[in-house]
Amino acid sequence: MVTSAPPNERSNGTRPRRHPRARESGLLTTELVIAMAILGLVLLPMAYAFQQEMKLCRGYYYDAVALELVDGEMEILAAGQWRAFPAGAQPYAVSAQAATNLPPGRFLLTIGQQTLRLEWQPAQKGHGRPLVREARIP
Repeated sequence: MVTSAPPNERSNGTRPRRHPRARESGLLTTELVIAMAILGLVLLPMAYAFQQEMKLCRGYYYDAVALELVDGEMEILAAGQWRAFPAGAQPYAVSAQAATNLPPGRFLLTIGQQTLRLEWQPAQKGHGRPLVREARIP
């Protein structure tokens, strides 16, 4: 009859020698896994917050560029350039190089009886916001 040795003994009846720090090593590994899990749980929400902040900053940038263009073009129109356009609403072409930094959208010029209105409208929601400037016609 063949008997097997208990799991903590060798076949010759002796116990295997354990490294004196094996228990400490196992605790260190467990501690490392727990620390990495805590770090991951903290970093995931921070990464999401940074992503949201990047989108917000991009929107502010688009607003600043569009506002600069609308203000500059409105000054030109108010100085008398509006006379070159017919009354009513029409697309307005902007020749400034900064317009290439804007997302797809359009500039719209509306000439009324007493007011000029220039606005920038983004083509997609979330890519800036509509900006409007109005001036009185002299």
